[in-house]
Amino acid sequence: MSLLPHQLELLAPARSADIGIEAINHGADAVYIGGPGFGARSSADNSVADIARLVQHAHRFNSRIFVTLNTILRDDELEGARTLAWQLYDAGVDALIVQDMGLLAIDMPPLQLHASTQCDIRTPEKARFLQDAGLTQLVLARELTLPQIAAIRAATDPARSTLEFFVHGALCVAYSGQCYISAAHTGRSANRGECGQACRLPYQVIDSAGRFVAHDKHVLSMKDNNQSDNIADLVDAGVRSFKIEGRYKDMAYVKNITAHYRKLLDEVIEARQHSSNPLARASSGQTSFTFTPDPNQNFNREFTDYFVQGRQDTIGAFDTPKNPGLPIGYVTVVGPNWVELELSHKTTELHNGDGLCYYDLQKELVGLAINRAELISAKKGSWRVFPKDPIEGLKDLRKGVEVNRNRDASWLRQLDKKSSDRRIGVWAKLAVLPEAVQLTLTDEDGTQATVQQPFPAANRQQAHEKAAAEAQICSQLSRLGTTIFAAISTDITWSRGRFDAVLVPSSLLNALRREAVEALEAARAASFVRWLPGQAVEPPAPYPEDTLSYLANVFNRAARTFYARHGVKVIDAAYEAIEEPGEVSLMITKHCVRFSLSLCPKQAKGVTGVQGFVKAEPLQLVNGKEKLTLRFDCKPCEMHVVGKMKPAVAKQSRADLEQARTQTAKALADSPVTFYKTRPASPQAFGH
Repeated sequence: MSLLPHQLELLAPARSADIGIEAINHGADAVYIGGPGFGARSSADNSVADIARLVQHAHRFNSRIFVTLNTILRDDELEGARTLAWQLYDAGVDALIVQDMGLLAIDMPPLQLHASTQCDIRTPEKARFLQDAGLTQLVLARELTLPQIAAIRAATDPARSTLEFFVHGALCVAYSGQCYISAAHTGRSANRGECGQACRLPYQVIDSAGRFVAHDKHVLSMKDNNQSDNIADLVDAGVRSFKIEGRYKDMAYVKNITAHYRKLLDEVIEARQHSSNPLARASSGQTSFTFTPDPNQNFNREFTDYFVQGRQDTIGAFDTPKNPGLPIGYVTVVGPNWVELELSHKTTELHNGDGLCYYDLQKELVGLAINRAELISAKKGSWRVFPKDPIEGLKDLRKGVEVNRNRDASWLRQLDKKSSDRRIGVWAKLAVLPEAVQLTLTDEDGTQATVQQPFPAANRQQAHEKAAAEAQICSQLSRLGTTIFAAISTDITWSRGRFDAVLVPSSLLNALRREAVEALEAARAASFVRWLPGQAVEPPAPYPEDTLSYLANVFNRAARTFYARHGVKVIDAAYEAIEEPGEVSLMITKHCVRFSLSLCPKQAKGVTGVQGFVKAEPLQLVNGKEKLTLRFDCKPCEMHVVGKMKPAVAKQSRADLEQARTQTAKALADSPVTFYKTRPASPQAFGH
């Protein structure tokens, strides 16, 4: 069992269990979170105990918890990853997100495995293979267009695999899993959760003749992903899991962005409620918010919908990788320790703690944090702000400069408090029996609980008005307070006797309500169905290619065994194995610097006097002593960032690998490790 084809899943990130709990409270159908190791965000780790706490909360709403186990693994790490997987299974998690196919060749717990974005799923053939290998949820490449997504859905089985797609957050400029710049320049591998983010640096862009094409531009830095306008189109293309990026993000971001997409998905579900193919939420309950969700309020580099609607020339955040915010007004006076602003909208308010910014003369973003804000004239929208930093340190601040706000302290304070309410609808049925009173609660999932309290006939008092008695009962039973339930309606039946209606004491109704709520929660927990793992087809499905280069990220013997079993004849080692010290593609990306700088030969076609003169010749990127070459593969419309590993990095990385191999060999000699195809009878073999 997995996500059903008509269900839509909102998948939110969590840096910590507490953030994950709030993601659930704000409407997430599932949350993905890092465990204590082997996740592609190395500093976003959580203990198994904390994950178990998150699981318990999520399952109350039939929401699911996925744990990232999506780095590539050395041989000496396979046993640790396997042990952790079993611990996470015991903690109740619903799926593991993986990149390393070696995990499919060793003894793993009966958990669903989801193909990480690091698996670089761009083609129907790759998607079909991973489905046939037993992966039940496929995170598609961010670079895909709607027709490409639809083609993948057509080639796969909705009953066997769910298509997942990133709809919001920071964009990695490379095809995920296809960037090795950090590994080459620093020894920290992006495929092992330690990306150095070379894509956010400023570069000089130099052409083949040595001329400067761009100066100090962040030409590999993308704007942030925002698919708000494409949700219905993505549903039609076959996407069923809508993923928010952000396992490094704070609580306010997760609350706000989760709430934003919860509302958008609910609108799509509501709009198609009476269609021939109705949709449904993947978890239980309805969510309300104390604030109006607004993606512009959180850190962002401005927004793009990337390639979903086709290639565009507005996807880059080339001026700055920082948050530029939104324009609010202009500088009118610069004082000795203050700045006066005239705001574009007179009703806009500034607050102590707000973050402002502006561009200096070199188009670099300069931050201006407000220590104190004072209203001068509401009629003019004029404010005096006292920055936290000295005025003389604010470069190029002058009259006429446009100012943006990138942090609204008042808005963020709303999210410091309780900001959502998620409730599961219940129907109550109260039956007044001859000697007892019985309460049955039935929730929106069909789960039911019945409790009963004695109510002797001798203790009963006739109600003067039946309607008033029933109103009092409905009022008491609907007081569900801080529970996860919300009353939809109450049905009352009276036993035959001397009275049509009796007064039921509030104390008795309160006791019944509390007992019924506890029983219903217990019934929901007992009825929770854990997903079963996907089944690989037999005989093993052949991999789409019979040769794998370093780009396949094969880093251990179990992964080699996996690919060999699926028909691959030649398997090169991962880049991290330090077997490619020469010049290679350190990044492959759909983003094209030539296109973004209006130097694409296809753009020049038909332009008089230009056609034939603009060619896809290499460009060079320079940042300090770092030099990279850009080569352009125009047929698939891709760019390769070419370079080689630094000798010092290669030397240190080889030493680290040799040390790991020595430790592995010693461990195997002292206590040989066996990888079982099925779980041994003795649980001690797994450290349980």
